[in-house]
Amino acid sequence: MATPVVFVHGLWLHSTSWQPWMELFTERGYTPVAPEWPGTPDTVEEARADSSAAANRGVTEITDHFAHVIAGLTTKPVLVGHSFGGLIVQKLLGRGLGLAAVAVDPAPMKGVLALPASALRVASVAVANPANRKRTVALNLAQFRYGFGNAIPEAESQELFEKWTIPSPGRPLFEAAFANFSTGRATAVDTSNANRGPLLLVSGGQDHTVPPALVRGARHRYEKSPAITEMKTFADRGHSISIDHGWREVAETSLAWLTAQDL
Repeated sequence: MATPVVFVHGLWLHSTSWQPWMELFTERGYTPVAPEWPGTPDTVEEARADSSAAANRGVTEITDHFAHVIAGLTTKPVLVGHSFGGLIVQKLLGRGLGLAAVAVDPAPMKGVLALPASALRVASVAVANPANRKRTVALNLAQFRYGFGNAIPEAESQELFEKWTIPSPGRPLFEAAFANFSTGRATAVDTSNANRGPLLLVSGGQDHTVPPALVRGARHRYEKSPAITEMKTFADRGHSISIDHGWREVAETSLAWLTAQDL
């Protein structure tokens, strides 16, 4: 039986942005699915036209949504996530719901203390206005260029913006930004689960949204766990790492790592 793979996108990208990865994973014998976040329509066009149903959805609700998807599968899946999706797959792995996980440029979990200026600038798109906690927030072209497309040609950044971006709930950004100043557990990950599956953390060295310091901070949180945790850095890549012209190198690296884990 083919191993299922659950792909989880992050803020401002639609689930259909995983299509090239899904095709490649299918070729390699996996059975991939890329469920949408709760409340988000099935197409980019629909999501841009009306994003109201996705508003005020937090990390816990989104994670539980994917846990429900996993419960409907016939066997435990591999988990692959980008940005907030990378945080979510770590939460799911910590719950024991995945065979393994690949977290690409993962949003910071509770306990990661680094506060890079570029990450704060990206988060300010939402958190600068408290009302955005209960709204969806969209990036404009310049904000996408800074947060996602800074390491690729400007024309490619514009193309990706026009093809994949959607408004996303602001609440996850508030939960991540204030995680270490509150008792909230939305972005907490069970990093002590010794029985969880292997984890690969992938970092883009030029990422403004999730700079390498945040990914190293996540790696540090797992140091006391005997479970496999590895990190791979692509020095010249930004936050568009999963969707730009270099996506295949990252996907192939992920597949090679899964093969090394006998998955």
